Amino acid sequence: MKDRDWIEWAKKAGIRALKTVAEAAVALIPAGVTITAVDWKVVAGTAALAGVVSLLMSIKGLPELESGVE
Repeated sequence: MKDRDWIEWAKKAGIRALKTVAEAAVALIPAGVTITAVDWKVVAGTAALAGVVSLLMSIKGLPELESGVE
């Protein structure tokens, strides 16, 4: 395995995971529903799972890293 800058990788992977969490949360909140009708446990659980999956997918490689290490 090639050497990686693990701190830089963690920053990039974290940013990507946070964006994925936000996208998943927004996707689960329908536009026509009042805020009190949203099942926040489902939204939080699904968004957290999406973040974990994003981090696991980032292990393969991140296009955001300029070094191109995969």
